[in-house]
Amino acid sequence: MDAVPLSVSFLGVVLVVYLVERALNTVKNGRRPPLPPGPKGLPIIGNVNDLPKPGEFEAQHWLKHKELYGPISSITTMGQTLVIVNDARLATELLDGRSAKHSSRPTQVMTGEMVGYKDLLGGLPYGEQFRAQRKDVSRVLGTKAAAAKYNTLQEAEVGHFLLQLLDDPDNLVEYIKREAGSLIIKITYGYTAEAFKKDPLLEMVGEMADNLINGAVPGAFLVDSFPFLRYLPDWVPGTGFKQIAKQWKVQMEETRDKPYAFVEHQMAQGKDNVSFLSRLLESEEASPAKEHNDKFMALSMYGGGADTTVSSIASFFLAMMVYPEVQQKAQEEIDRVVGLDRLPNAHDRERLPYIDAIVKEVMRWNPIGPMGLPHSSTEDDVFEGYFIPKGAMVMPNIWHFARDPEKYTEPTAFKPERFLASEGHEPEADPQKFVFGYGRRVCPGRILADNSIFLNVAQTLAVYSLTKPVRDGRVVEPRIKFTSGVVSHPEPFEISIKPRSPHHEGLIRAIEETFPWEQSDAQTLERMEV
Repeated sequence: MDAVPLSVSFLGVVLVVYLVERALNTVKNGRRPPLPPGPKGLPIIGNVNDLPKPGEFEAQHWLKHKELYGPISSITTMGQTLVIVNDARLATELLDGRSAKHSSRPTQVMTGEMVGYKDLLGGLPYGEQFRAQRKDVSRVLGTKAAAAKYNTLQEAEVGHFLLQLLDDPDNLVEYIKREAGSLIIKITYGYTAEAFKKDPLLEMVGEMADNLINGAVPGAFLVDSFPFLRYLPDWVPGTGFKQIAKQWKVQMEETRDKPYAFVEHQMAQGKDNVSFLSRLLESEEASPAKEHNDKFMALSMYGGGADTTVSSIASFFLAMMVYPEVQQKAQEEIDRVVGLDRLPNAHDRERLPYIDAIVKEVMRWNPIGPMGLPHSSTEDDVFEGYFIPKGAMVMPNIWHFARDPEKYTEPTAFKPERFLASEGHEPEADPQKFVFGYGRRVCPGRILADNSIFLNVAQTLAVYSLTKPVRDGRVVEPRIKFTSGVVSHPEPFEISIKPRSPHHEGLIRAIEETFPWEQSDAQTLERMEV
């Protein structure tokens, strides 16, 4: 087929669609309030040029709208309206108070439909399937009592993390990833990961998480704005996304099916470690629809939790190095309350208010999802005098809420004291009210994540000293900078990690007696055929 006539026909269709849509909107606009203010767009493509540039920190880009257009603004690209909320109170009123209208998710053509992730809990549209999946996940993780069942497992994983740091402190982030991932796949599949070499399941789920995060960035793939592009032949210029989708789909299916087969095998052999998936398999009579749903619910457990926990723990290590006075104060509290002969545990939390405040400050200082995952409106709405159309994407600027100088004193500084009441000082706003999301989309695993961060903070500070490294006799000053993207991480940094004393090193070594290393399930997993 001749490419020139095809291109001309394509442009003609786009132009006709644009003119018809503009005419219809002109009629509608006379009968409804205006959209939230924003930059003027161009014909057909709208505000494409007003989107964040690749690599730009999205939350800072959208914050410029607050000064230019006010606390709520909008742009429209290729017919898709994006509503940006730069005020914490308005975000709460809209996404919590009107959650019946603003709790769905936008359709992701690339990752959702072409790759196949549309049935993951985090991306499901609001409806019966979403409510059923969320109910199952919440039953396992959604209450303090439910999450507390995993305290011992969390202590074991944190303990193994501390042991690995003792022998190889230069691989900090790698061990954080291993700890977070090992915990999730143990809870989800009853699977024990490799401790001292690459693990096949951790590799698979890690690649899956990377693909999801890369594909979730608004504007990452043009097919999300022009869904019909997926039907163009592969030889048409600009359709390279189709090959990427095929590769991601193969990877997704292996990650979905192989650990499922592992759990079935373990149950058949009577070797099952009770897990989230094994409970699902026992709960109802098997059917193809139930198998499909169970696979994606299990996959959702990792997709929703591991990478965000990695971000928070890495941010904690960076903060302790940069703010030694915070580290010292925390260690004084641990030594006074817990003593020097054991590690803190979950039961100590109520007696460690400063450690608890550090956990909150970690979440505020670098919010894991600076813009959250976008909500989608299922009905037309009028809010603050502005029209929010059905199908709009609503994006709260969580990063700004966490660093708003009107709510937080010295917002760029790491100050856990801000959350502690004292004479003449009321605690500042708890970031946990917004960093885990809003309304019916709030993270169902937030209690487990909070517990994990607490244990990492408390046990690390109990035994380790975290300082700036010295190279050639000079202190290496860290650069405090965070990555852009759906999940924000600290940019790579060097850090010196050493036991506080020989006695503290002994406490670390003793962890292996309390929580011995377990035999990995990697070989069994590798034998699974799917």
